[in-house]
Amino acid sequence: MYLYITSGTPEFMESIKKKHPNEQLYALHGIGNSVLIHETDKKSVFQAPRKYEIIEASGQLSKKGYFAIQNIPLSDEGKPIFEYKYTNLSPTLEREPGFIALRVLKPIKSDTYIILTEWSGPNSYEVWAKSHQMNFDDIADKQQFFTSAPYVSTYSSTNEED
Repeated sequence: MYLYITSGTPEFMESIKKKHPNEQLYALHGIGNSVLIHETDKKSVFQAPRKYEIIEASGQLSKKGYFAIQNIPLSDEGKPIFEYKYTNLSPTLEREPGFIALRVLKPIKSDTYIILTEWSGPNSYEVWAKSHQMNFDDIADKQQFFTSAPYVSTYSSTNEED
């Protein structure tokens, strides 16, 4: 199974979504940008997407949640370590109040892995993030593990400007 991501204006993301009503498309709106996610085992409907293989999945993505996307740029040496350590998150997350879905994504043509989580609202995510922040402190040589600093982007499935 694959997950594809493209970016654009909220209006453009919604127009793509309307053109493909039978596809699993999720429009996510953040501060200053919007992304459209396509989850499928086929080719994407996007012209130039970022492509990821889903290496762990839990829950069903919905069209009305709060999403956190953890971007983790990894070196070639760091990729197998990350996959070993961070592809068994489901049992922990499934017990968290407000948790809806998880996708751990392996990039096809980049170095940035993604941990995508969906929550019932920002408070559920913030409670989890404060108590279970991704801790990379136990990695001996971070310079050889990461190609740049990991970061988190958050999105809502509704456009705040609407």
